[in-house]
Amino acid sequence: MSKMVMIRSIVRPEKVDAVLNELLEAGFPAVTKIDVAGRGKQRGIKVGDITYNELPKELLLMVVDENDKDFIINTIIKYAKTGEGTFGDGKIFISPVDEIYTISKGIKEYPQ
Repeated sequence: MSKMVMIRSIVRPEKVDAVLNELLEAGFPAVTKIDVAGRGKQRGIKVGDITYNELPKELLLMVVDENDKDFIINTIIKYAKTGEGTFGDGKIFISPVDEIYTISKGIKEYPQ
């Protein structure tokens, strides 16, 4: 059995639908979406005299087979990117998944 990984991606809200549609079309429908706010290295954004320290983003969570990781990462990057070198497009974090339990069944699903 291959390993499972969790992919956490933080993307701009206006890019979420495109990312989710492409993942769905590619056979990856299972995604958890959470509204979040934060800032990256750019420390927010200044518009005139106003500084916005926290910008709205969407956090997408997926647990997938490690063999699918690169495809999913490349899909997220392709559809979440706004331009070359644009600040604030987001980040992707990958973590190993040690165990998975399904609450409704009350059983351990991974690893078996």
